[in-house]
Amino acid sequence: MQRVLVVAMSGAGKTTAAGRLADVLGLPFHEMDALAIGPGWATPPTFVADVERIVREPGWIFDSWGPPDVRDTMWAAADTVVWLDYPRRVVLPRLLRRSLSRSWHREKIFGGNVELWRDWLSPVHPFWHAVTNFAARRAYLAERTARETHLRTVHLRTPAEFDTWLALVVGDGA
Repeated sequence: MQRVLVVAMSGAGKTTAAGRLADVLGLPFHEMDALAIGPGWATPPTFVADVERIVREPGWIFDSWGPPDVRDTMWAAADTVVWLDYPRRVVLPRLLRRSLSRSWHREKIFGGNVELWRDWLSPVHPFWHAVTNFAARRAYLAERTARETHLRTVHLRTPAEFDTWLALVVGDGA
């Protein structure tokens, strides 16, 4: 396990899980949103080149299934996918709390951007996007992990399963 994608719906805890796994494995962790989102919610001009450079490295962990312009590159370079396939009842409340907190506190996130209250009116707001695309994202990840036979897939269905699995990784001296 040297080149890992931690994949899930927004709000499942990909960033936290990927960071914890990176600590255990001693691998560099790359937060996709920090790479892909610049000021004004724009994609930085070096984004694709940055991801292509990272995936050529011998070891890394991303907290993403990959934006379309780098997705195939990431999946081809990975050796492991950790799929946090948590139910809606876990993911959507987490995402709702996170977005409400960010909006309320005007918290600066990727590229110095802020989630504004008016953003909630957009169907691409992270919460509404998750609500409307939950089943489609799950189906895509099921199909993609089945198709990518070069990958080891770790399919976890609850946060407790992740914690148990991570303890096993630590115990293996990974």
